[in-house]
Amino acid sequence: MISDTGAVRRAVFKPTASIPDETQTLTHIGVVDVGSNSVRMVVFDGAARSPAYFYNEKIMCALGAGLSETGHLSPEGRARALAALARFAMLAEGMKLPPLSIVATAAVREASDGPDFCREVKELTGLDVKVIDGDEEARLSAQGVLLGWPGSYGLVCDIGGSSMELADLSDGEVGRRLTSPLGPLKLREVPGGKKGLKAHVRGVVQTLHQNMGEETGMRLFLVGGSWRAIARIDMERRGYPLHVLHEYRMTSRAVSATRDFIEESDLEDLRGRLSISSERMSLVPYAIHVLDNVVRTFRPKDITVSSYGIREGLLYEAMDDGLRTRDPLIEAARFAEAKDARLPGFGDRLYDFVAPLFTRADWQKRRIIHAACLLHDVSWRAHPDYRAEVCFDNATRANLGGLKHRERVYLGLALLHRYASKREGTRIEALLGLLEEDEIREAEVLGRAMRLGAMLWLGAEAVPAKLSWHPKKKVLDCKVSPAAGALFGEVAEKRFQALAAAMGAEGTVSR
Repeated sequence: MISDTGAVRRAVFKPTASIPDETQTLTHIGVVDVGSNSVRMVVFDGAARSPAYFYNEKIMCALGAGLSETGHLSPEGRARALAALARFAMLAEGMKLPPLSIVATAAVREASDGPDFCREVKELTGLDVKVIDGDEEARLSAQGVLLGWPGSYGLVCDIGGSSMELADLSDGEVGRRLTSPLGPLKLREVPGGKKGLKAHVRGVVQTLHQNMGEETGMRLFLVGGSWRAIARIDMERRGYPLHVLHEYRMTSRAVSATRDFIEESDLEDLRGRLSISSERMSLVPYAIHVLDNVVRTFRPKDITVSSYGIREGLLYEAMDDGLRTRDPLIEAARFAEAKDARLPGFGDRLYDFVAPLFTRADWQKRRIIHAACLLHDVSWRAHPDYRAEVCFDNATRANLGGLKHRERVYLGLALLHRYASKREGTRIEALLGLLEEDEIREAEVLGRAMRLGAMLWLGAEAVPAKLSWHPKKKVLDCKVSPAAGALFGEVAEKRFQALAAAMGAEGTVSR
């Protein structure tokens, strides 16, 4: 059913047969990022290789507001940050977390009263704040990208309130790093009006390009709240149907078009429609100008938004090399199966059952098929009338790494067809535009195959039947084991024939 897309690439992920013990040692890790614009606490839980957010809270403090002029942290921002950290310390105590990992970035490291702020935090809360330099900030952000996809290559561009960092990724390793003063809070204080701002940004970006030595054609990963806000605006401009920011793709032309859209829009109206905070929206006009210059100068072939950054980079830091190289999607799917499926472990048997239908799939498609099989039963508690749509929503809107948007929709559609024969007339139709027609048919075949296989339970280790697909003859055969003969009744026969029909094949059963 799946056409070959070229030479099969070797997967960079190490396979796992079960939830690894070291994953459990990484539950309930709390990290705090004291940024120039916001202070955020994240508590990671569960399948650490694909982070589950047990708790996530952000407070906009604008510590770096006015820093260029005064050399000090914003007094109002400082008070808000202290209050936020006191709250986070109490939350951590209530959750019985290990000591929080707290890092502070550009504003605290550049302000003359940064050390005094850290001392006050210690006195008030008992928390130790580690102030990191630009090089370390860039490294941690790049590690956050690697958490989402091991083996990544390209350029990571992390924008904060007071700085912007670049880091090179090659073969899953962090290379050269640079920092710059291109944070929107600082850019608001650049003299000379629009003309002075444009000249300043253009000059800094050109210097970064010369020092990074980047060739054209690389992938650009965007990390940071201002980039995510711009991506959300780009979605609005395009009428894009899936509002998941992680792995959202933009083109160079899209960045230019969104720059014009922002300049022509009523920002207050746009902010209200998209639920972007007023503090964040006030920085967007500066950030889009930076992004436009970065894209024009570096000329990336692909622009990807990463919701993973410094905080996820700290989690990555806590992992050993073996865990780092595992597939975040498969790890998350295994965790979900172990936690919620009625028969944990059956997903692997189901994958073996459906695999003969997809012999020409490359490694990227095979991992999506495998994830679908692991997730095929995790939503069984949902009401039967809504179970199919719940499955679709879980796949398309879950916080999963290593999953492109079209792969999310493919996965969701396969899981929908695990429980439902039809998709017409449902609210998911708008999202199907992200897939090609052959991908829609493939996802339906996968779903129908899982629906059939789910009827043939003999235990997590049993192999109840075997599918054989003969594409030239257009014949699909199902050989049922003697032990499973009674399982293959009238309903199973109907599901098998529906699968064959979806493949445009004749279905035969042998025993």
